[in-house]
Amino acid sequence: MVDRSFGDASLAGLYDALNPWGPGDEFFLDLVMSADSVLDVGCGTGRLLRRAREAGHEGRLTGLDPAAAMLVQGRDGTREVEWVLGDLRCTAWREEFDLVVMTGHAFQELLGDEDLRLALAAVREGLRRDGEFVFDTRNPAARAWENWTPERIREVRGPDGDLVRVWHEAATPVRGERVAFTETFDGPRRDLPRISHSTVRFLGVGALDRFLDEAGLVVRQRYGDWSRQPFTPSSPEIISFAGRAR
Repeated sequence: MVDRSFGDASLAGLYDALNPWGPGDEFFLDLVMSADSVLDVGCGTGRLLRRAREAGHEGRLTGLDPAAAMLVQGRDGTREVEWVLGDLRCTAWREEFDLVVMTGHAFQELLGDEDLRLALAAVREGLRRDGEFVFDTRNPAARAWENWTPERIREVRGPDGDLVRVWHEAATPVRGERVAFTETFDGPRRDLPRISHSTVRFLGVGALDRFLDEAGLVVRQRYGDWSRQPFTPSSPEIISFAGRAR
């Protein structure tokens, strides 16, 4: 679940516990390990790049995130990665990366058309001629937000050992591409309970491809799950591999 609440230093330490390493992480790690120069946009705690370095990646690894609290988690893990505070709107990379990734549905945080256009334009500029941009977004047809209910409570241990209970609630009815939701953190800590408010955007393949085409990017491959099954209308994920148009 993508959520800007983790930009808060008091909650950033919970991110990896709430989002344990899984098939999606393995999927992207394989890609990172096969590329010499990698930019991870919305890198969060930086665990993907840290894991790649630990696995023996010897090339350039760059993590970009707008939340300083999240980047602190990455810097605490390793300084052998270039950590950059900001977003794609404030970058000026020119044909520097073999691979640009956006993981954990971070792509869905690009809410406005202009934000999306600027981000994709920056990705294209940063890619080398034969580079790839790989990102995941939830398939709107799968209606993932229907599972974002207060009955689905998760419990994790924070860095201090205290138990934290977390649940989501989507604002319904959902109309259009944007889904607003709250994320509630509760437990014995003095700073809890806390409620954060976020919005994510669900774009279908038609809309995605129109934005990519406008930015001078073309889809080369597309999968519907982390086992690389072909995308179908009922797939849970839209996993796109795009490159610069010839």
